[in-house]
Amino acid sequence: MDLSIVIVNFNTKELTKQTIDAVCSTTENIEYEIIVADNSTSPKDSYYKDDKRVKLICGLPNNGFGNACNIGAAKALGRYVLFLNSDTLMQDGTLEKCVKYLDENHDAGCLGIKTLLPDGTFDHGCKRGFPTPFNSLCYVLGLNKLFPESKKFGGYTLSYLSIDHTWEVDSVSGAFMMIPRAVFIKTGGFDESIFMYGEDIDLCLRIKQLGFKVIYFADGFMIHLKGQSGLNTKNKTVIKHFHNGIRVFYDKYYKDTCPFIVTLMMHAGINIHHFIALIRAFVLGGRL
Repeated sequence: MDLSIVIVNFNTKELTKQTIDAVCSTTENIEYEIIVADNSTSPKDSYYKDDKRVKLICGLPNNGFGNACNIGAAKALGRYVLFLNSDTLMQDGTLEKCVKYLDENHDAGCLGIKTLLPDGTFDHGCKRGFPTPFNSLCYVLGLNKLFPESKKFGGYTLSYLSIDHTWEVDSVSGAFMMIPRAVFIKTGGFDESIFMYGEDIDLCLRIKQLGFKVIYFADGFMIHLKGQSGLNTKNKTVIKHFHNGIRVFYDKYYKDTCPFIVTLMMHAGINIHHFIALIRAFVLGGRL
């Protein structure tokens, strides 16, 4: 089998079905399966019961996105595993192009694709550098926007790299990560100490540590319906997990090599951003 597509469903039944529909209607000429890892609060076995390509893993405890992905990947049969968000719309021929690229480039350990928001704007999360302390500072200060062509100031968003060309990058988005199954096994899978957010960057870093490339692939694209799931729901629990993920990633890779004052500033910045995000959620969504 060419491809195993792992989709985590947490209370997004209709979105997940829409994502599955989009995959099935746009994908031909490769052999694939779809594995739905369902950790919803009220899981129901109701996806494509008569379609043998769709496999369900229901009744999972909600131990985070990475945990559900790891459980789904453990059931995968494909040469490649695709971790795909439940709020995405695949476009014609994209998955075939991605499989072909990985077949022809054996040094690629992870592939992400051009991702657009519903209004047609580019989702920069699909093409990123690592959030080092300096890259994070430039991003928070908006220097990447002031100097979009600067490699120095655009180290996180990689704004100096054209979105219409394929590049080797540091990280791609967990909304679409296609990985050779053998490489994923070598990494040990997603770090389950990160409940959600940051687990994709962590996995990309470990893939690169194994000597493989992480690729932003511009010849295929999808629509990411941000705002219907995840951080953009303005849910206080999701906001907490987002900032915890950033903190875990920083402590794991940078805390021991950075001066104490840098760590103090990074933690303070994360806490301040967390507080601001909660206020915004209260004002905009009233969900505190």
